[in-house]
Amino acid sequence: MSAEHQLRRQNGIVAGVCGGLAEFTGISVFWFRLLFLILALPGGFPALIPYLALWIIIPRKRAALHPQRAS
Repeated sequence: MSAEHQLRRQNGIVAGVCGGLAEFTGISVFWFRLLFLILALPGGFPALIPYLALWIIIPRKRAALHPQRAS
């Protein structure tokens, strides 16, 4: 799998799960946040359990070891 197409947590408001899923699938982060919001409406658990599981499973996006310098 190429380095550009790996599942990583990023662009997060809480834990970066939605941002990571959006980056991996190419779908707007808005739709993942809306999905978790809709799942949270009937009491929270339908959204909380998968969100926490993804938070644990998906690794964080690593910072570049050698940042590019501006010329």
